[in-house]
Amino acid sequence: MPPKDGKPRGRMSSYAFFVQTCREEHKKKHPGESVVFAEFSKKCSEKWKAMVGKEKKRFEDMAEKDRVRYEQEMKQYGGPTKGAAGGKKKRTKDPNAPKRALSGFFFFCHEERPKVKAIHPTYGVGDIAKELGKRWEVVPNKPKFEAMAQKDKQRYEKEMAIYKAGGGGPAANNAKKAKPAPVEEDVDDDEEEEEDDESD
Repeated sequence: MPPKDGKPRGRMSSYAFFVQTCREEHKKKHPGESVVFAEFSKKCSEKWKAMVGKEKKRFEDMAEKDRVRYEQEMKQYGGPTKGAAGGKKKRTKDPNAPKRALSGFFFFCHEERPKVKAIHPTYGVGDIAKELGKRWEVVPNKPKFEAMAQKDKQRYEKEMAIYKAGGGGPAANNAKKAKPAPVEEDVDDDEEEEEDDESD
């Protein structure tokens, strides 16, 4: 039975087909008998591990057919298949909202990133972030960047208060103009978030 929203039923693995078959066989042999799920699941797992490739192939074929079915139905449904790009929706931001406060780690990255790029020109974004994370752990002047973050937090709180009070648009924009941007123009929020994660 299809779900109420019309979204296709999720695809099943070869092991899921095996468990389903075991359950059906058990019902035929012992009609009316209730199954203790934990015990039944353990027996299925042991049996599956003991099976050879040829025995498993039947269930692998069933899983492959189901995968094809699922992908075709998802195309008709219009949603992304599991693991496909575009599954994550980006939240829309109010352009008048104040720019969020930056962490000490981000201020450090802004200063240190060009140095890392110069030493490692072949590094991608992920590699640079890892290197910056390592450097942040041992940086001697960490309080300097944390003080910068604290100042930026105060700026953000002030702008946010104005914004929430309903006068945020022009006031927030003016505040942004008055404050020199500590961030490179080509750095987006995703990179900021990645760097924040590295600092944790």
